[in-house]
Formats: sequence, structure tokens, C-alpha cells
Amino acid sequence: MKDLTKGNILTGLIAFTLPLLMGNFFQVLYNTADTLIVGQTLGKDALASVGATGSINFLIVGFAQGMTAGLTILTAQRFGAKDELAIKKSYVTGLYFTIAISILLSILSLIFVGPLLHVMQTPSQIFEGAKTFLSIMLGGMIATNLYAYLSNALRALGDSKTPLYALIAASILNIAFEYFAILVLKLGIAGASGATILAQMISVLFLFWHIKRKVPEFQISKNLWRLDRAEIVHHARLGIPMGFQSSIIAIGSITLQVALNKMGTNAVATQAIVSKIDQFAMLPMISIGLAMATFGAQNYGAKQYKRINQGLTRALTIAVGWSIIFAIILNLAHFYFTTAFISSSQTAVIEMSSHYYLVNGSFYWLLAILFVTRSTIQGLGNAKIPTLCGFAELFMRAGVAIIGVLLLNYTVIISSNPAAWLGSTSILIPTTIRMIKRFRQNQDLA
Repeated sequence: MKDLTKGNILTGLIAFTLPLLMGNFFQVLYNTADTLIVGQTLGKDALASVGATGSINFLIVGFAQGMTAGLTILTAQRFGAKDELAIKKSYVTGLYFTIAISILLSILSLIFVGPLLHVMQTPSQIFEGAKTFLSIMLGGMIATNLYAYLSNALRALGDSKTPLYALIAASILNIAFEYFAILVLKLGIAGASGATILAQMISVLFLFWHIKRKVPEFQISKNLWRLDRAEIVHHARLGIPMGFQSSIIAIGSITLQVALNKMGTNAVATQAIVSKIDQFAMLPMISIGLAMATFGAQNYGAKQYKRINQGLTRALTIAVGWSIIFAIILNLAHFYFTTAFISSSQTAVIEMSSHYYLVNGSFYWLLAILFVTRSTIQGLGNAKIPTLCGFAELFMRAGVAIIGVLLLNYTVIISSNPAAWLGSTSILIPTTIRMIKRFRQNQDLA
């Protein structure tokens, strides 16, 4: 376990972030395996089928995973305050929440997956493939959500390495299982999604085993397994708004996907590819943001306000610097990024991807600011501002995407992402400035 309330801030952040970065890399690899393997082995329509499910998956699974992040912020604050009993209560409450929400969402998802795909106007030639893939992924979401919760709980205690080990193992297994399911068992898209869930289940079992053996903070006596009404209310006040925040953002992504569906299969296939490249671009931004959520939560619990400001400055420097460097590399080598996923003969998809990289990559620096400031604010236990930012993202992304559809203009449609980032940061930046000023006034309390 790592106490982020002490020691050198920059080295502490980097040491905590590196396992997160590697973990997020393998998470993207884990998610990308479906796209890459399906695209190279089953073709463009199968690739589009998988790509068309991303926004719905984000909407439903994103709620549960956003909720788990909110639940474990309380765990991190209590760890910073050195309250051992409260840490145990937080872990138990979060575990119950995660299991209950996962079961409920899986049942509802299996009932409404078909109608949701119809509402999104999914092209008929990829509808059945998308429905199959999504049904299996959402039906097994308890594995995905338990992995997210257990990983976030360990990170709240400063352990960013164990979730990395679990994810590396799951990523390797996922790739092996997928190739076996598709090439040997000939299970097609169903094999790809089933392999992903199976690998995720194995990572969950590993994390439970590790916690039982090596995490005394989460060793729970029999009486603590009882539900505590006060704990439920306390956790719900932060966890549920953060879950809705993720879903609000996902609704904007669904609007974008609907807009792209209207542009045809090439646009859908392009989105399946560029969304994965976006994920790689975001890796360091998300990782330093996650680090700041834990760093901020622990130091807030310890009343180390000055350290929060200092950590924020260093985190922004790292994230913005990376965003500029990656955008330059992406636009110079766009052809090679795209053809890693699809044949070089698909010239229309390659051209659309290149245009996407130029439009979106130019604003990655804004996205870096968004991730770091939003995560820091969340770490302080403030769920209202990030939720408001989610509505701003929804309004901007949906509004611009709808205009793009009316104009039948691909450039306008893909500009909805930078517009969403601008809407969110227009709230986050003033809020962050006020937070910094307030902490400067209170730094003597640290």
C-alpha cells in the first residue's frame, strides 16, 4: 500500500501513475483485441458490428464502473485519514453495491438490447452481429464491474500494481481465447465476446485471492458484513451521481454513433478504428487523472491541501505535454495506425480516419485538462461539478452531431468530440481555479 500524503510529490505521482498507465494500456489492448482480431479475421461488417456496440456498452457498463470509482473515493479519503474501521465498512458497502447493480443492469440490458440497437438505427447488415456481441458482453458485466471495483478499491489504498498484474494476465488470456474461439471453434462474434468475459472472470478471481491473502485493510469480520444504512446513504451520495455522470457522457456518444450510422458502413467501421486510437491517446491522460483522484482523496482526508495544489500543477504539465506529442505523431503516421486494424485496400476508411485524427487530435490538449481537473475534483468528493460537466458534454456533442447529420457533413459530425471537451472544460477550469485559491487560503491547516 502507498501513502500519497507523504514524500516527494512528483516522484510519488509518477511511481503511482506508471502501473496505472501500464494497466490502462493493457485495458485498451484488452478492449482493442475484439476490434483488431474481428477486423482481421471476420471482415469489415463484423468489425462494424463490434464498433456499433461501443456507445451502448459505455452507457450501461459505464454507469456501474463510474459508480465503483465514486464508492472507492470514500475508501481513499478514509485511508488518508487512517480510519481502519471506516475503510472496512467502505469496502463491504461498495462490494454489495457493485454486485446488486451488475445483476440488475444485466437483466435490463438483455431485455432491451434489441430495441436500443433499433433506436440507434444500426444498419441492417450488422444488426444481428451487434446484438449477439452486446448481449454476451452485457450479460456477463458482473465480471467486468467486479474487476473495476476491486481494482479501484486497491488503488484507493495506494496499490496500483496488483490490478496491473491481474489485467496483464487477463489481456493475454483474452487474446488467446479469442483466436481459439474464432479460428478454431468458428464461433465468430459470439466467440470474441465470450472470450473477453471469460478472461475478465479469471482476473476477478485473482483479485479476490490477493485481497484475502495480502490486504489486511480489507479483512472483514463477520459482523461487518451486515449492511449499514448510514454507509449505504453515504456511498450512494457519491457513487450514484458519478455513475450517472458516465452515462450522461455515454448518451452523447450514442448520439454521435447514431449520426455515424446514417453516414453508412464506412463511417461506422472508421469509428470502430479511431475510437481505439483515441483510447491509446488518452492512456497517459486517464492514468494521471486516476492518480490525481487517489492523490487528491488521500490528501484531502489528511487535510494536506497544499499538496493537492502542487500535485495538480505537476499532473497537468505531464498530461498536456503528452497530448501535444501524441497528436503530432498520430497525424504524421496516420496510415500505419489505421491499417493495423483493416486492409490497406479499404481506402475510404483510411481517408476518413486520417481526417478524424486531424480534427480530434488538434484538441487532445483540451482533453488532457479535462481528465486531470475532473478526476481531482472527484477525488475531493465533489460529484456535482463532474455531473454538470457531463450534461455540458452531452449538450455539445449531441448538438454538433445533429447539425452534422442535417448537413450530411462528416467533418461537423466528428467535431462533436472537441465541442464536448470545450463544454466540459468551460466549467472545470473556473472551478479548479476557485479550488486552488481556496486551498491556498487554507494551507496553514495542512
